[in-house]
Amino acid sequence: MNLRPHRREIPEINLTPLIDVVFLLLIFFMVTTSFRDEGRLRLQLPEADAEALPAEEIELVEVMIDRAGRFYVNRQALAGNDLETLQRALREAVGSARALPVVIKADAHTPHQAVMTVLDAAGQLGLTQVAFAASQGAAEAATEPER
Repeated sequence: MNLRPHRREIPEINLTPLIDVVFLLLIFFMVTTSFRDEGRLRLQLPEADAEALPAEEIELVEVMIDRAGRFYVNRQALAGNDLETLQRALREAVGSARALPVVIKADAHTPHQAVMTVLDAAGQLGLTQVAFAASQGAAEAATEPER
């Protein structure tokens, strides 16, 4: 007979199968996940790298839009920000010369809808030559010689 007190062994939890299962799940999700770029819109924004021409040499209609979405046609502020007011101002600025180019200058924080309104107004008036003005970066402007 064994009279010594019987000591119980502390149960151990073997974590090896648990780690194996976690790694298998990780590999499964990595293999089955597909990353798609189809939904993204790839844009390549224009950079101004050509010499700037003086404004006197080119006859054009300049539409500026500030960050509040206010319109300025040839540096004159418009009374309203609606499509009809913009069309009226563009019609007066262009006159009968429908071939004049329209240059849109927008602030970096301009609402997208304001730019689309200018494009819509120009399209409805039959103005087909529309361009966006780009400004030179600070590093490029610093290296450009004074004239």
